[in-house]
Amino acid sequence: MNKLLLWSVTVALAGFLFGFDTVVISGADEKLQSLWNSSDAFHGIVVMGMALWGTVIGAIFGGWPADRLGRKTTLIWIGVFYFVSALGSAMAGDPYVFAAFRFLGGLGVGASTIAAPAYVSEIAPAKDRGRLVALYQFNIVFGILMAYISNYLLKDIGEQAWRYMVGVEAIPALIYFLMVFTVPRSPRWLFVKGMESEARKVLYRIDPDHDPEEVFREIRIQERKHAHTRENIFMKKYRYPLILVFLIAFFNQFSGINAFLYYAPRIFGEAGLQENTALLSSIGIGLTNMIFTLLGVFLIDRLGRKKLMYYGSFGYIISLTLVSLAFFLNWEGIMVPVFLFIFIASHAIGQGAVIWVFISEIFPNHLRSAGQAFGSSTHWVLAAVIPSLVPLLFSSIGAGPVFAFFAFMMVLQLLYVHYLMPETKGKTLEELSESLIANRG
Repeated sequence: MNKLLLWSVTVALAGFLFGFDTVVISGADEKLQSLWNSSDAFHGIVVMGMALWGTVIGAIFGGWPADRLGRKTTLIWIGVFYFVSALGSAMAGDPYVFAAFRFLGGLGVGASTIAAPAYVSEIAPAKDRGRLVALYQFNIVFGILMAYISNYLLKDIGEQAWRYMVGVEAIPALIYFLMVFTVPRSPRWLFVKGMESEARKVLYRIDPDHDPEEVFREIRIQERKHAHTRENIFMKKYRYPLILVFLIAFFNQFSGINAFLYYAPRIFGEAGLQENTALLSSIGIGLTNMIFTLLGVFLIDRLGRKKLMYYGSFGYIISLTLVSLAFFLNWEGIMVPVFLFIFIASHAIGQGAVIWVFISEIFPNHLRSAGQAFGSSTHWVLAAVIPSLVPLLFSSIGAGPVFAFFAFMMVLQLLYVHYLMPETKGKTLEELSESLIANRG
């Protein structure tokens, strides 16, 4: 189990870089807009949004290298992308070069949301899969917290502070790149690719007391059922898992989570907080996110995915409604940060802890990467569109209506959880894929 945990943590460091890369830009947000004299639309779509469009491309096409080259090789290349992106962004002299390097980092983020959860789900036993895959989400929020702290510590080092803010990511990117060479290749990927001997060795390393033939037997049964057809995730019998993946990704972003993480200092400024207080509040948000994500990791294999989604949905509805009222009724000062802390806690214990676990579980082995690519690309298309519109929406209709809309969407998420979402805890990947496509072909 120690080896399994070490490998899971190593791969989950891709999540740390995901979180750091996504949020570190928030510290440079308004400085870059002022430096390059950008309009709200140009700044939102090009300067701030280009990394997210890279993430979309990485999510759409990341399933290809994860399937063809393997999960491990893909994870190695992700480290290269993060490293080059951080250094290039720090040295950029105009918004177009900056956006190009941020786009490269986005490719790494998008691909990591496929390769990392797929890898961990394929090496983890059913009883531990939830918490081990959720380590990826924990590392995301740990990276977010470190980005907020890093931005706060670097904010006073001069006019070029933004370069250090975005460039410091190169250090953890290099560490991750070197560490990921130490993990073995995914045994399920090896088996599907015909490398049974190597797959058997990896399974023995994971659990020497467990006969790998039991795992192989389940995989063979599943593979035989699909051996004579050219299958894809859009076939009728996969409609149910496809809808489940689409909707969990859809609602994740229509909570407003990425819009908030990208623009936390700006949102706190809209609420009347001074710059230093806004940055400190951002650190508080990162800390709250990490604490409640840890709680979610602890509970996900105990209470299950569905119950955590219930908790998160109710918390979203309450907190987002209060944030919206605060802006409508001009409750300036400490009230907005308090409500947003509740919002972050609700996200962390619900959607945050569940989404990457759930998406990695519900497709069969031979379609897992394709299913994850679909879910991740849905997530990231919306994550690119929604934050890109935030500066424009705030300046045109105000923050109150924006947060009211997010609250309404979370009511719809609650209905999704109640009526459509199955519980997946404690079942093997093969058992899950069979139950979700049974009698649907």
